[in-house]
Amino acid sequence: MNVKRDNGRDHRPQSHRGDAPNQESNPKSTPTGNAEHSNREKDPDDWTTGDEPMTGAQASYLKTLSEEAGEGFDGDLTKAEASKRIDALQDKTGRGA
Repeated sequence: MNVKRDNGRDHRPQSHRGDAPNQESNPKSTPTGNAEHSNREKDPDDWTTGDEPMTGAQASYLKTLSEEAGEGFDGDLTKAEASKRIDALQDKTGRGA
């Protein structure tokens, strides 16, 4: 019998924010210990890699949101553009935080 092993990997989806660190939402996890000074929600226009093509995770999530919103999908967006589009579609579809 074949058994798949998890090997302790984290299978949660990664954030669509290209440059944001993958941290839990714990204020103490920031270097200063103050959530207000976290760069987790850094403006996509300020990302150093924002002009690179969107990630596969962004593309996948953006396709899903575009379908739910009844809008077209643009596969040629940058990381920063994709993040902004995801935020807008999350608001439109009610998936936003």
